[in-house]
Amino acid sequence: MSNTCKQTNIGIIVRLTGGFYYVDLNGEVLECKARGRFRNRGESPVVGDRVEVSLNSDGYHSVERILPRKNHLVRPPLSNLDALVIVISTVEPLPNYLVIDKLTAAAVDIGTTPYIVFSKTDIKDCETLMSVYSKAGFNTFAYYDGDEESVSVIRKALCGKLVAFIGNSGVGKSTLINNLYPELELKTGEISRKLGRGRHTTRTVELFKTDSGYIADTPGFSTVDLERYHLVEKEQLMYCFPEFEDYIGQCKFTSCMHICEKGCAVLEAVEQGDIAATRHESYKEMYNEIKDIKPWELK
Repeated sequence: MSNTCKQTNIGIIVRLTGGFYYVDLNGEVLECKARGRFRNRGESPVVGDRVEVSLNSDGYHSVERILPRKNHLVRPPLSNLDALVIVISTVEPLPNYLVIDKLTAAAVDIGTTPYIVFSKTDIKDCETLMSVYSKAGFNTFAYYDGDEESVSVIRKALCGKLVAFIGNSGVGKSTLINNLYPELELKTGEISRKLGRGRHTTRTVELFKTDSGYIADTPGFSTVDLERYHLVEKEQLMYCFPEFEDYIGQCKFTSCMHICEKGCAVLEAVEQGDIAATRHESYKEMYNEIKDIKPWELK
C-alpha cells in the first residue's frame, strides 16, 4: 500500500476538460479528479466553484467537497459570480429596453451585481439610457473603443471580482475585454480559435486571472442563453426591479402585483415619473410571460 501524505486546501475551479478539474490553489493550477460521491449525490462541480482539494505527495489530487455557492448559472455553467457585465451598443445592434431589463432582473435574482456598459458612445451618446438605469439604481458606464478614462473606471469597478460579460453579437464585448485586460488578448484569441464556431462550437467556460479577480471566458454566452435558462418566478419579479423597493408594501391591496391594480403605489410612482415608464412596461411584459408558468417549469 502506498504510504502517501495528504493535505487539504481550498481553491477555485477555473477549467473543466475531459473529466479533469483544474483548480487554482494560491496561484498554482492543479489537475484534479472529482470524487465519485458527487455523481452519487447528483452534484456537478462547475467553473467558479470554491472547492476543497486533497493534495497527495504522489501527485494525485482530488476534489473532495464543493463549498456553498452564493449563486449559480445553468448555462453557461458558472457559479459564485460577483458581477455580470451587460454590454449594450448605442447603435447597431440597437438597444432594446426589454432585453436589458430581463438581464438585469436575472442578475438581481441570482444574487449578483449587474454592471451596464453602453458601448460605441463616440458614435451616439447614451444620456437617456444612462438616466433610466442610473435612476433605477444600477452601475452604468459610457464607453467606446480606446476611451482610456472610461476603461480605467470600469476596470477599477471590477477589480477583485469574478466577472462574466454578456451581450448580443456585435455590441463589442471582445473589444471591451481587450481594452480592460490587454494582457489577455493573446489567450482570448487562442481560446476562440481552439473552440471554433458553428457545429464544432464547444460550450465551455474558463476563468482567467486578472487584477486579483477572474474574468469568465464564455464562448457563445449571449442574451438568449440567460433569457432561455433563467426565468424569474412571478412572485419574485417585483424584487428584481430595485426602484420598486420603496413602494412595495405601500399599495392599497397586499396582493398587488403592480400591473394595473387600483391604489398601486408603483403605478403612482410611474405616473409621477419616479419610475421610468419603459422599466414598468418591461416588468408587465415579463410578468405576462411567466404568470402561467409553474415553479417546477423554471428549474
